[in-house]
Amino acid sequence: MTTRTSRTVVAAALVLGIAAGSASPALASAPSPASAAGHSAPSVPPAYGAPDAEALRSALLGLPSGDATAALVRVGGTSGVWRGSAGVHDLVSGRPADPAGRFRAGSVTKVFTAAVVLQLASEGRLGLDRPVRRYLPDLIPAAYGTVTVRQLLNHTSGIPNIGPGYTTPEEVYAHRFDRYDPAEVVRGATARERTFAPGTQQEYGNIGYTVAGLLIERVTHDSYASQVTRRILEPLGLKDTYLPGDDPTIRGPHNRGYQVYGDGELRDVTVWGTSDTWAAGALISTTADLERFTRALFAGRVVRGPLLEAMFTLPGEEVREYGTGAPAAHSAGLSMMRLGGHEVWGKTGGRWGYNTAIAATRDLSRTLVYSVNATDAKGQDMNTTAMNVVVAALGAPSRG
Repeated sequence: MTTRTSRTVVAAALVLGIAAGSASPALASAPSPASAAGHSAPSVPPAYGAPDAEALRSALLGLPSGDATAALVRVGGTSGVWRGSAGVHDLVSGRPADPAGRFRAGSVTKVFTAAVVLQLASEGRLGLDRPVRRYLPDLIPAAYGTVTVRQLLNHTSGIPNIGPGYTTPEEVYAHRFDRYDPAEVVRGATARERTFAPGTQQEYGNIGYTVAGLLIERVTHDSYASQVTRRILEPLGLKDTYLPGDDPTIRGPHNRGYQVYGDGELRDVTVWGTSDTWAAGALISTTADLERFTRALFAGRVVRGPLLEAMFTLPGEEVREYGTGAPAAHSAGLSMMRLGGHEVWGKTGGRWGYNTAIAATRDLSRTLVYSVNATDAKGQDMNTTAMNVVVAALGAPSRG
């Protein structure tokens, strides 16, 4: 497969959503037969070799460019590490990008949310296969009475994904500081008819994780942000990761984010509210923190015991993607695709001005975390710089 062809395939597999309020799909592709049948991942693939430093450096050449102003990359694993950054902190000063800068992680937040729910399940405080309505009877109506906690996490609930209804980047920008009440978002979604019968299809979106955030609060009698902090951020020492609440800024060192508007105008979109995504996409972090989290998660130090397998188990082969009929690709918090002959599990995220991804093999022979300051982070096509990084670090998509 040529480099040009492989990048086209990666772009098709990692398309980013553009609808206001929606989140970026995770790494997703056709699952292997064992995973598609609803079983855990098959035998661990051979370990990656040392990172291709030349290919990774080439992936970051030319920044800032028309599609990205900066990129921060960390590649790790048992066979070596590579760290790199490129581009600028901001377009006004032109000074180099801060490799330790914080950024909006977007839908990578879902992995943290799923991990907290699985921890609560391991403590017996909720059941993955119990109806959500058992815990949230005032929010989940009888029409959605069979939706289970597991179905929230793997996007098979059938609860419709709804957004504020803004259709253009200009409209979204004008409402960037609007505040949304998660409970009201859920009420609005569940007032509509089901997209499909729960458990029969899969549709990626934010609504399941909005409900999951409220579920965490109801079960623990504590705030969602407090639970994520106490259960994950503090134990792992993720000092540069936090949930911003109503604060639209990024605290501490960070590289500015930009979005293309109109006839090529690059507008600074760094300051932006995140209550529209909350437990589905509000997290702020760094590549170092996300790398540490990924390694701890895959090693079983965040979700312990058998429940960790929920993050590496896809729905049964009878469950197909809503609207396309493609095989279901999302597990609880993660999704899987084959890259360079390896099963890679991960999650992407997109907020205006920022694209993010975490990815790793089950054996941690290769890990990848990147943040790309994309100038069209919610666009229909995958950012070119991010695409180049994925190919250089993990390889081209492959079958079998």
